[in-house]
Amino acid sequence: MARYVLEVMYDGTKFHGSQVQGTIPTVQLSLNNALSTLFRIPMQTLGASRTDEGVHALCNFYQFDTEDVLPQDLLYKCNAILPSGIAIKKIWKAVNPDFNTRFDAIGRQYRYRIYTKKNPFLAGRAMFYPFHLEPELLHETAAIIKKYDHFEAFAKRNAQAKTFDCTIHQSYWEYSDAELHYVVEANRFLRGMVRGLVCTQIQAARGKITVPDFRKIIEGRDCTKAFFNVPGHGLYLENIVYPAGMLVGIGGE
Repeated sequence: MARYVLEVMYDGTKFHGSQVQGTIPTVQLSLNNALSTLFRIPMQTLGASRTDEGVHALCNFYQFDTEDVLPQDLLYKCNAILPSGIAIKKIWKAVNPDFNTRFDAIGRQYRYRIYTKKNPFLAGRAMFYPFHLEPELLHETAAIIKKYDHFEAFAKRNAQAKTFDCTIHQSYWEYSDAELHYVVEANRFLRGMVRGLVCTQIQAARGKITVPDFRKIIEGRDCTKAFFNVPGHGLYLENIVYPAGMLVGIGGE
């Protein structure tokens, strides 16, 4: 039995999240159905990172096992079957059959996009927020985040996490054309964490809370004190990193 991995990108507004939830349209269900059709037996995938409804991915990984030799045109056939909101970029083979897309990942990067001037071509692709945000306060709060490794305050109550520890590798705001982006990279994230970080920093940059208040929220470890009310469609899972040599590309980009 060999383990293969699909590198996938998708438009989160087309799905009710990434993880299987019965028969409602999700990314994982779409992949399971496509593989089951092609292999003519029930197939199951396992995703590297769970994304909520509306959240996009430029890069997510889904593993599956099979004893069959993969057809050379598997990527083409899968993409032909899959809904328009999802595409497989590349197919990998795991060097070790015990490879796990979720637990073997050593880094994940997210980006949250904000635009301040009405633009119909960004609707559903970024958050429209036509209010002033103080840049210095955004940079200050982003730098503060890197100094902590416990983020219970930014995990939704139903996160079901065994630990709330996360190592933040990068945390910063940047301007990209007419947009403002928050970029954060860590070894792992908690459910709702990135949106919580974004929304709570916005409260500070709007003067709704102070920078010391922001620190107290992190240190208080109480998710009812943080803010989460930013839409999922502004959030992108950009990259997932594995140790070198774990995967070998066998088709695609």
